[in-house]
Amino acid sequence: MIIHLGADHAGFALKEHLKKFLEKKGYAVKDWGANKLIKTDDYPDYAAKVARAVQKEGMGILACGSAEGICIAANKIKKIRAVPVWTVQSAKLSRQHNDANVLCLSGWQLPKKTAEKIVLTWIKTPFSEEARHKRRIQKIRRMECK
Repeated sequence: MIIHLGADHAGFALKEHLKKFLEKKGYAVKDWGANKLIKTDDYPDYAAKVARAVQKEGMGILACGSAEGICIAANKIKKIRAVPVWTVQSAKLSRQHNDANVLCLSGWQLPKKTAEKIVLTWIKTPFSEEARHKRRIQKIRRMECK
């Protein structure tokens, strides 16, 4: 499985750290930028690149200052279920219950070691396949068409 990464200037350091961390763990990583620190860049640009890649394959991880702006932008792309996550427990639940396919992290507030734990939990947790969760995701998919 490929992990697509993207971040603006406020999430750049965290993205770079996670890229090395994931590669060391043996994951295939595709970095959609920023490729260097550009203090005037805009998070929607990276959210769109990663979300469009995830539409085709894999999972995505995005970072911006708060995790929220980049998450809002990613969720504008059809078939994307992006979630801002702050704890290992919410990472697990976002996969089990929501089949989230894009993880959004705060470059300002998440310590790198906490982010590592969140990322590994999120990647390794499968969707539960429970009927109630499938039903809810199907309702979300129908909303995307309107």
